[in-house]
Amino acid sequence: MNKRRKFTPQFKSQVVLQLLSGERSMAELCREHQLTSQMIGTWKQQFLAAATQAFESEATSNAEQERIAELERMVGKLTMELEIAKKASSLLDGMRNRNGR
Repeated sequence: MNKRRKFTPQFKSQVVLQLLSGERSMAELCREHQLTSQMIGTWKQQFLAAATQAFESEATSNAEQERIAELERMVGKLTMELEIAKKASSLLDGMRNRNGR
């Protein structure tokens, strides 16, 4: 009974990059790693299909960073408003106590 081999994403990308760069041919990679050309072809298709995501993550990351910065500014503003409201409340309470005597 044959056990299936499991390959890491790093290994798969290394094999595909060697193929795409022309460093090694399909036949060389198949012999060297004891893989079928169909398996390497599948990895190549998956690699190319996911290639656009490598550039999309930067745009998503920048948008997320901008949103985080905006939320931090809002928290800072609300914190300042709360502090001002607390001080005003304590001043008003102090004035009421003096007038109530």
